[in-house]
This record gives sequence, structure tokens and C-alpha cells, in this order.
Amino acid sequence: MSLMMPLMMSLMMSLMVSHPVSLQLAVDVQVPQCFGGLGGQAVYVDTEGSFLLQRVVDIAAAAVHHCSLLVEDDEQRVAMETFTVETILSNIFLVRCHDYVELLAEVHLLPDFLSEHPRVRLLAIDSVAFPFRLHFDDLSQRTRLLNGLAQRLIAMATGHGIAVAMTNQMTTRLSGGQSQLVPALGESWGHAPTIRLLLHWAGSRRMAAIFKSPDHRGATVQYQITSEGFRDVDQSEQPPSKRPRTQTVESSGSQRDASC
Repeated sequence: MSLMMPLMMSLMMSLMVSHPVSLQLAVDVQVPQCFGGLGGQAVYVDTEGSFLLQRVVDIAAAAVHHCSLLVEDDEQRVAMETFTVETILSNIFLVRCHDYVELLAEVHLLPDFLSEHPRVRLLAIDSVAFPFRLHFDDLSQRTRLLNGLAQRLIAMATGHGIAVAMTNQMTTRLSGGQSQLVPALGESWGHAPTIRLLLHWAGSRRMAAIFKSPDHRGATVQYQITSEGFRDVDQSEQPPSKRPRTQTVESSGSQRDASC
């Protein structure tokens, strides 16, 4: 997935914890341009309190090591002097939002911040669903707030040339005696993102599916989560992924929908 064009992406996921894909994006957006990256910075909005510093350190260390193996010329050698774990951490601006009011306020303030920090190329919100799942007796009000949020994020992506990546949760809907996983924020929210990816389990395998894209047909691939982050699976080996012990998704629980 390219982060070089303004877009909104939504990830739908099946876990209640922060997904490494958001952390991976916050690191990858900083890869120096001479290695084919953007050399940018990231704003990371954490609404669940699940941002894990050590996880970011591990992913950053893996990215630095990978780029060090690709060095071929003086420009890349010079770039590696400043592409370190320490600089990667310093280029992630972490914001903690405890409820939807703080999230909406932060999004309102972000345009000025982006103007002052033109190197920011990614806004990650993990997750957009969490603050809106509770304390809303009036669902129409929630819908209005979400629509307003989506419009602000689209304007931000277009006006500042950044990618916006959000995780959404999935919940279980019971109908006719059967359960079905649906986006926690409803189908109307699904119209806002340009791209939607569904991250889910198929038996013991982690799968990523294109749920919505203007440029790509639907497709599903296997992936794995390692100590180094979000990775392809070597089809010749296909090591088993560890599935969480709790496999039942509660009605208020989640899979996730990630939106860019």
C-alpha cells in the first residue's frame, strides 16, 4: 500500500488490542527517500491506551536493520546516520484521547499542527471506534458526529497531502439465530474511507482482505505478526500464527476495520 497520495484507509480487525499494523505504518512512513520511502513523520492518536513503546522499538530496530542491508551508495550511507531507533521514536507524535470529545477536539486542532510540521505524512487513529461505542443513546447524534469527523479527516488528507489510517472494530450482530460480524460504527461509516482492509483469522492463519478499493480487485493474502512487525508469510514455510485464546467476539467487542 502506498502512502504517497492523500487517502483514508480503514482496517477492520478481530482483536480488542492495538494492532501492530498501525505501529508499522508509523515507522515505515519514516524510511528515507533514498530507500524508496517518504522520510516523513507520523501523528499517532491512541484512544485505547494500548500504545506499546517496546513494540515500536522492536519494529523500528527491524526497519533500521533492513535498510542497513540495502546500502549501496554514499547518499544511503549518510541517510543511515540519522535513520536510527531514537530518531524514529522522536518523529512519532503521540496523542492520547480518552473519549470522543477529546478526539474531536484533537482533530480540530491538527490542521495547525500539520502546517507547523510539514514533514508529517501519516495520521494514525487507533481506534476510531473505541470512543464512539459507549455513551450514545442517540445514534443519530453519533452518526452526525462521525460524518463531521470523516469530512474533517478527508479535508486534512487532501489539504496537507497526508495519509489517514484508522482502525475500526467489528462486532457481532445476531439475526435469525445466526451471528454475523459487522463494523462497529455501522455501514455508513464505510463510505468515508478510500480503502478498507479486513484483517481476520481463517483457522490458525492471519488473513488480510481488500474490502474496498478504487484501484484493486478484491483479494486476500496471508500475513504474520513477528517481533519485527507486520510481515508477509513465506509460502514455502507458512509458520503457524498464534491465535488468541478467547475466540468468541462479544456483541460489544470487536474485529477491526482500518481506514485510510
